[in-house]
Amino acid sequence: MKIKRVLVSQPKPQTEKSPYFDIAEKYGVEIIFRPFIKVEGLSFQEFMSQKVDVLAYTAIIFTAKTAIDHFFRLCKETRTTIPDDMKYFCVSESVALYLQKYIQYRKRKIFFAETGKFEDLIPAIKKHNTEKFLLAVADVNKDKNANLLKELKINFQKAAFYKTVSNDFGPDEKFDYDMLVFFSPEGINSLMKNFPNFKQGDIQIATFGANTAKAVTDAGLRLDLSAPNTKATSMTGAIDLFFKENKIGRK
Repeated sequence: MKIKRVLVSQPKPQTEKSPYFDIAEKYGVEIIFRPFIKVEGLSFQEFMSQKVDVLAYTAIIFTAKTAIDHFFRLCKETRTTIPDDMKYFCVSESVALYLQKYIQYRKRKIFFAETGKFEDLIPAIKKHNTEKFLLAVADVNKDKNANLLKELKINFQKAAFYKTVSNDFGPDEKFDYDMLVFFSPEGINSLMKNFPNFKQGDIQIATFGANTAKAVTDAGLRLDLSAPNTKATSMTGAIDLFFKENKIGRK
C-alpha cells in the first residue's frame, strides 16, 4: 500500500500542535486540509418558508457561533427586534461570549454549560422549564439534542438558520490523493457531486462516526478505516495505527 498524499475534509488546524502534523512528520506523508462542505445562511425566503415567529419564544438555544451569526442576520432581514428579556442558553462559554457581537452581554440573561456538552446545559434548561425555547439548528442535523429535549418534555421548537452545502472543486483543482478522510455524510455527498464518475481503486477512505461510514457504503464505495473503533477513539489515533499496521512510511 502506498500513501503519500492525504486529504482531510476539515479546515486546517489553527495550532501547529495538531496530531495531524505529527502524523505527517512521522510517516513522511503530505496532509492537505480541504473541506468538502461549507456553511451558508438560509435565504430570507428559505427561512420564512418554515413559518417561524421568533417573538413567540422566550428563550433561544445556541450550540454554535454560526447559529448566532445567522440568527441575528435573519432577525435583521425579517425586521424582528429581539426583546431585552430574551433568555439565551449556550452549549459553552465560548459560544455564550460570542453573543457580545450582537447584544449587551452583561444586561442579558445568559446561561451556558461549563463542559461544552449539550447534556450539561440541560440542568439550566430544566430550571427554566416554563420558558418556550427555540433551538437554532442547521438544515441537516442529527436530532440528538432535539430528541433529548423531547424526552424531558421541554416546551421547544427547532428552526434552521443555516445550511451545509457542497464546497465544489474548481476545474483546475487537482484531485490526486491516496487517502480521503471524511467526518460527515454531507462530505461523501459532496464527493459524489463533484466527481460523479469517481473510481476508488487504490484510494483509501477513512471516516469518523457511524453515519459517515454508512454514507460511504451507501454510495457504493469501499470503507477502509472507520473511527472511533476498539483501538482508537480519535480520527488521528486511528490513522496513526492504520499507517503503522500497513507499514506506511519513509522508504
